[in-house]
Amino acid sequence: MPVFSGKIIVSIDIQNYSSFITAVLVFQAVPGAGTVAILDATARNGRAAGMAAVLGTLAGDCVLMAAAVLGLAAIMRTQAALFEGLQWLGVAYLCWLGVQLMRSGAGAQASGAPHDQARMLYFRRALAVSLTNPKAVLFFVAFFPVFLSPGASAATLVAAMLHVTVLSLLYQSALVLVGNWAAERLSRFVHARQLATCLAGAVLIALGIRLAFGMV
Repeated sequence: MPVFSGKIIVSIDIQNYSSFITAVLVFQAVPGAGTVAILDATARNGRAAGMAAVLGTLAGDCVLMAAAVLGLAAIMRTQAALFEGLQWLGVAYLCWLGVQLMRSGAGAQASGAPHDQARMLYFRRALAVSLTNPKAVLFFVAFFPVFLSPGASAATLVAAMLHVTVLSLLYQSALVLVGNWAAERLSRFVHARQLATCLAGAVLIALGIRLAFGMV
């Protein structure tokens, strides 16, 4: 029985690798709408809800990365009005979500819905935040392709996406653990959940307003 041996050489060429890793870490470390969505879910329904929000943000990031490598970045550069429209849509959604959170502050106790439904709610919310967050759109669609050569292999594209996904998962999982620890310590205080939810809503509105001023 013949034995086949050999090597499969896969070329992975991420441009300026160290800068790429640094950019991803900085992008994660700067608090944004995704961070707020994860911490809000964790504070209101615990680690499982927080991890559902993490999966939502990761799913949204994967969609944006796929769009970037499929050429959406080039389309955005030639269709400035389309890109600006998407940015304003994201700003509007962040502000709307912030208002909804502030209005629901009085009902910010742990959700009475079944755990599966609660987790799906936070997953969908985080997914929507990720897909409409101008910060994320700008990073993946405009900045992410800088580190990929025009003729990048499929292996390079997959490797770049895996780098972002793994680093994001590690950082956001740590957020859930820290957020859950803080929520447990604050649970003894009356109205702590309500205040945390209202604060999350106010932060989202502030982020939306700041982004809006940056676009005019």
